[in-house]
Amino acid sequence: MSEKEEVARSVEVSVAFHGERCIHSRNCVIDRPDVFVPNVKGEWIHPDRATADEVLEIAHNCPSGAIQCSRSDGSALEQAPVVNTVRVRENGPLAFRGELTVAGEAKGMRATLCRCGLSQRKPYCDSSHVAAGFEATGEPATEPSEALATRNGPLNVAPQRNGPLHVTGNVEIISGTGRTMDRVTDAYLCRCGHSSHKPFCDGTHAKIGFQAP
Repeated sequence: MSEKEEVARSVEVSVAFHGERCIHSRNCVIDRPDVFVPNVKGEWIHPDRATADEVLEIAHNCPSGAIQCSRSDGSALEQAPVVNTVRVRENGPLAFRGELTVAGEAKGMRATLCRCGLSQRKPYCDSSHVAAGFEATGEPATEPSEALATRNGPLNVAPQRNGPLHVTGNVEIISGTGRTMDRVTDAYLCRCGHSSHKPFCDGTHAKIGFQAP
């Protein structure tokens, strides 16, 4: 999926906004309405009103990765996390945090991927779960797991055609309240919305004729 991007720069920092990935968590406009000015025509991102560290904090609070930031010279500002995670949102998407590659493309450090099966922007969430009344716990049972020898590093998400998300790399699967429910290096996560073993795939996508690229 090609992404449109808006870019705003200050002396210190460059902010890129990817509207097609935004799930409207509104953390940006609630935390810093002077930097991200809602409901205006024209320019609405003003990184010059904050320091580079403050802009980075805003980016960290954006679960979808719609907000990306770098130094104005193009060098990295945001660093990869020490622990890769997938957070299972109550009745909502899977929120990834790590050095991400999604469908073969580098996607920064954050992304929210659909698990209801209804998004029109698969594999990304577009909040269709809200209108559909999707129900899926954010507190799955804890699975027996061993501590990972390495907890960070590249994290690859490969959407399987008409099937689940194949996740490879070191990652901890976290409940909505922050409980580590599993630790994996290779897993298939449900994105059809109908698995009986969410967030993991149980093959139900084949039975219901789920379709997705």
